[in-house]
Amino acid sequence: MSIIKIKIIGDQINNAYGRARKAFEARDPAGYQVLARMQAERGADSIDLNIDGTQRISVRAEEMLAFLPLVVPAIQEATDVPICFDNPGVDYHRVGLKALDRSKCRGKPIMNSIAASRTHLPEMIQLVKDYDLRCVIMASEKFLPEGGGAQCFEPQESYQTVLQFVDMLVTKANRTIDDIIVDPGLAPVGADTYGLVNIGIDTMRLVSADPNLKGIHFSVGLTNFAWGTPKGIRDKLEHAYLTIGSEVGLDMALANIERDPQPLPADDPIVAELRAALEAGRRRDGESTEDAGFRQAEAIMAICTPYADN
Repeated sequence: MSIIKIKIIGDQINNAYGRARKAFEARDPAGYQVLARMQAERGADSIDLNIDGTQRISVRAEEMLAFLPLVVPAIQEATDVPICFDNPGVDYHRVGLKALDRSKCRGKPIMNSIAASRTHLPEMIQLVKDYDLRCVIMASEKFLPEGGGAQCFEPQESYQTVLQFVDMLVTKANRTIDDIIVDPGLAPVGADTYGLVNIGIDTMRLVSADPNLKGIHFSVGLTNFAWGTPKGIRDKLEHAYLTIGSEVGLDMALANIERDPQPLPADDPIVAELRAALEAGRRRDGESTEDAGFRQAEAIMAICTPYADN
């Protein structure tokens, strides 16, 4: 099987990273231009724009909304790579998109993301239509009958969520299947006691097998995957996951372009070890999800042991 090239949504404009945090603290659009240009030159297919708070910095909504009209044009001066607007709030997208000049954008911008739990979901879908956007849909949350959303714990639930979103986006936002990017969810593999990584893989498998969804895309937040593992193994684990994910349809990732996030060859030893660890995390007859999850965690720890001091 040939290795596919994963399209990268560059994630460096995020306050989790020091350079982006410094630019935000200084309210320095030029700092964002440097990050946007660097990611474009390294081959990013779109540039994620996330100026929300993190554990290291508190950001109020009004601060983001005041800064977006300065940041968006600055990024567009640096590169014509499409912006991926990344925030759960509808006002963030409304303000950011208003500041966008589509004539300076080589492709469709992206709304990241819409989910069953979004309090202004109809308004977000309307923005997708009005601004002719691609959009990321969260398959890890199911729709509740009474409204709102809840975590999916079965692949079939996630698949049904995808079907509901596709129907909404095609009928209410005039989207094509190619405009829709499914985020199946990606948990830290070493602490995944609920089998969420396997649920995401199985969700992609189900969606990819549906002929009515042919051409749909999949993306994950890749830096979540190896969180908590030794630094010397993180890139290898992430790239091994891309190999396994690409086998069931994964073709995009929100990732650090500086770490060359692409699949490893299928016969790479790390791919085999990760594949075995994930299989170990599948629940067997008579055991709980947590039992299987701890077995997966132990297998991941075994993979990481040689790198513990790196």
